[in-house]
Amino acid sequence: MSSGDSSTSRPARSWRPRTRQVRGGLERTGFSETSEALFLTSGYVYGSAAEAEHSFDGTLDRMVYSRFKNPTVAMFEQRLAEIEGAAACRATASGMAAVHAALMCQLKAGDRVVASRALFGSCQWIINELMPRFGIERVFVDGPDIGAWERALSKPTACVFIETPANPTLEIIDVRAVADLVHKAGARLVVDNVFATPILQSPLDLGADIVVYSATKHIDGQGRCLGGAVLGDLAFCQDVLGPYLRNTGPALSPFNAWVLLKGLETLDLRIERHCANAMKIARFLEGRPEVARVLYPGLESHPQHELAARQMRGWGSILALELKGGKAAAYRLLDNLELIDISNNLGDSKSLITHPWTTTHQRLSPDDKLAMGIGEGLVRLSVGLEDGDDLVEDLERALTA
Repeated sequence: MSSGDSSTSRPARSWRPRTRQVRGGLERTGFSETSEALFLTSGYVYGSAAEAEHSFDGTLDRMVYSRFKNPTVAMFEQRLAEIEGAAACRATASGMAAVHAALMCQLKAGDRVVASRALFGSCQWIINELMPRFGIERVFVDGPDIGAWERALSKPTACVFIETPANPTLEIIDVRAVADLVHKAGARLVVDNVFATPILQSPLDLGADIVVYSATKHIDGQGRCLGGAVLGDLAFCQDVLGPYLRNTGPALSPFNAWVLLKGLETLDLRIERHCANAMKIARFLEGRPEVARVLYPGLESHPQHELAARQMRGWGSILALELKGGKAAAYRLLDNLELIDISNNLGDSKSLITHPWTTTHQRLSPDDKLAMGIGEGLVRLSVGLEDGDDLVEDLERALTA
């Protein structure tokens, strides 16, 4: 096993993406194992006191503590970096740890942050509640409105954060157009790419500086463990993000890293089925009289359908539908489902549904929810890997009931 940091990129290989998902970052020990080795260790031993000294002063590049580096975690970081096309990757204990670290590691009192309005509830809390405590100014923008971005970024800005597609309204933001404005303002653009996954969208190729993931979602894809990742250039990941993670400690468990490594091997195969099922369900729901609207980038009725077609390679596994009759109608739907489970998770092999007004975005004010496009009748559906016809039949029964 190499003692170096395999979270940074090596010389480019000619392997195609499918091969990188299975082989990227693989480092075998002297036992020549087939599967990736699982290193359940917190620390490492040194051959001498001088070796320990040089390991800590940076003259010797080796593993010193699993809060800093771990061989299994390093394999996950390297593989995801190769899939994403990033120079470097750092893993974290959860998706929210990734978002928090990616933002706070580069900010200080007096800085200014601009973010899209439609965000996951915890992301909204970090920007709207946590940052002001440290003297950081925050400004929210309606994501699809490029004019609003131009106005917001007419002042010096340190960092910009967006989700696209957004949770839970599937709002699409023009990453390339926003990135150009961000860089003119002297800022870095951070993109939460969870809904699209690295299979369907490449924010770095569109001009983003940093990409964050909740690996808990599609990367694991089977509801087994938590994890997160931050990807970007080598200087950011080593010199800005690296010390922040090292000293604040949101380290990914080696066991979770091993599970996530195995998830990456089948990511594109699962995403293909997710997308096919989601499109089938979106088409079905769009024709139902109980449904006021369906929000899915693959539908021509989606407000940013053409933009999604330009910057995504597929439509994703998540859709939202707004029911006529508000919260009562939403609850009736959820309670009458037999196959689809009520859960606030997403990206799972099992189909999951939730009511954002009362779960993932519950702590936001009613005005903030409505400003984000979240009504009391809106439900979010994460479409799984079951037979698509069974899912349609389950929804049809529940809607009819």
